[in-house]
Amino acid sequence: MADQHANPPYDALLLLSFGGPEGPDDVVPFLRNVTRGRGIPEERLKEVGQHYFLFGGVSPINDQNRALLDALRADFAEHGVDLPVYWGNRNWAPYLTDTLREMAADGRRRIVTLATSAYASYSGCRQYREDLAGALATLAEEGVEPPRVDKLRHYFNHPGFVLPMAESVLASLADLPEDVRAGAHLAFTTHSIPDAAADTSGPAEEHGAGGAYVAQHLDVARLIVDIVREETGVAYPWRLVYQSRSGAPHIPWLEPDICDHLEALHGEGVPAVVMAPIGFVSDHMEVLYDLDTEATAKAAELGLPVRRSATVGADPRFAAAVRDLVLERAATERGEPAERCALGALGPSHDLCPVGCCPARAPRPAAAGADSPYA
Repeated sequence: MADQHANPPYDALLLLSFGGPEGPDDVVPFLRNVTRGRGIPEERLKEVGQHYFLFGGVSPINDQNRALLDALRADFAEHGVDLPVYWGNRNWAPYLTDTLREMAADGRRRIVTLATSAYASYSGCRQYREDLAGALATLAEEGVEPPRVDKLRHYFNHPGFVLPMAESVLASLADLPEDVRAGAHLAFTTHSIPDAAADTSGPAEEHGAGGAYVAQHLDVARLIVDIVREETGVAYPWRLVYQSRSGAPHIPWLEPDICDHLEALHGEGVPAVVMAPIGFVSDHMEVLYDLDTEATAKAAELGLPVRRSATVGADPRFAAAVRDLVLERAATERGEPAERCALGALGPSHDLCPVGCCPARAPRPAAAGADSPYA
């Protein structure tokens, strides 16, 4: 997309993320925020918190968001996009409500939001929109006129998201010992979610077995496999697998788990595996622990060589993709034609989440969608 100023209607970009603890004393309060309303016992929170305590009680996600903020601001400045960038989290400081209050005080009236989740699902999209609605309602209760907030479309198949991951998979393959490289398997990983949540992910017409959540991940995996084949001449076998399950054992979740998959591959005589976390924007705790610690330990136990490819993080190509998405949405809102970049079979996603998209068991108001109370 050609360089240009981000003309109206937008006067700010909000980077909206999950949040994470930044010290040992933050861990349990952070987990209380994440699990609020679920009645999780304190002892269970402390048990889950051990993953964070292994790393000094610090999640890498906040520093990674700071790096992404720097990359976005640098890219915007270089390409003449005069748009301030703010940052708010759902579960830890800087809290979303505080950031929106600051933006309103700064006179920001039309905000476009980038969520650090690329795919359709309740937890990866609608829950962010629900938290946006809750924060806007709080501002209204305080007597602050809420700004209008839109959300950028899903970017799972944008070239600036896919190409850095494909490049990293190629680098991981190249890093494997030469005698096992040609027989390696590609394990594309993402966060496991309940089957019921996957089946109802995306617009209603996309509901079904795995819904949009699984379909979108499979599309990205195929894109990367095709790029790898073009670059290496090898059609590596692959599978979409899951990690980070956290729900009750009697509820069906997406499978297979990455550790179970590694055991199965070892039993089949596969000589090496590249784990590619395509479901994650950055190398945050679930990548650091579930792949780099737990899955890597399982592979070592099996004597199975593994490599873990990197997420996009603050890659300049991803920052450029965000600029493209902002300018695309701004042009669309002005009624102008816009280039909508997307790779693969699914095409560009919708701008406005329709009614019935990624429903929750107990629906709450959600901003930035067709059913938003904040038009």
